[in-house]
Amino acid sequence: MVANDSSTGGYLLPVDAGPPYDAELDAIFQKMVVGLTALPGSLVRPRWQPTAPKQPEPGVDWCAIGVMVTTPDAGPAIIHVGAGEGSDVVQRHEEIELLCSFYGPHGSRLANMARDGMYMPQNNDILRANEMGLICVGTVTPAPDMVNQQWVRRYDVSISVRRNAQRVYPTLNLTSAEVAVRTDSGPATKASVS
Repeated sequence: MVANDSSTGGYLLPVDAGPPYDAELDAIFQKMVVGLTALPGSLVRPRWQPTAPKQPEPGVDWCAIGVMVTTPDAGPAIIHVGAGEGSDVVQRHEEIELLCSFYGPHGSRLANMARDGMYMPQNNDILRANEMGLICVGTVTPAPDMVNQQWVRRYDVSISVRRNAQRVYPTLNLTSAEVAVRTDSGPATKASVS
């Protein structure tokens, strides 16, 4: 199937994948939480997985992460790029809220480490490399879970980031047009413009 461009009519699909979402975005945030807490990568897990792994024992420190909300700005900017045959860049900003749930005997300590560590400029390199920037980090909130008739310690903290999201669409340059010019004093004049 050949994708449409602006000369063919019909729906336009972007020519690039755009910013990361889904598992790719989870991987960026997973690496960030590992760096902020020194938890092993295997113990910073996506909140939702196709096959849920066994939850670590109550004495093990670990973290579940997940994007809870992605809020776009009110309207994107559409910028025409005239290079080559032409294209349109749809650019908008999105606010992403990540929820980190820390479990285990040191869950509160780890949640507070992550909260404070986010404000260190060097720790935001991974965000900047992915066209994101920190907005704020929320309050660390106790949210214990009852699992197998036993309370499991859990502390939630949300991290809000903003990112520049762009997609490129095949909107070709306008190379010619037929126009009609009307004046108050005379008939319409038609002309071709190239």
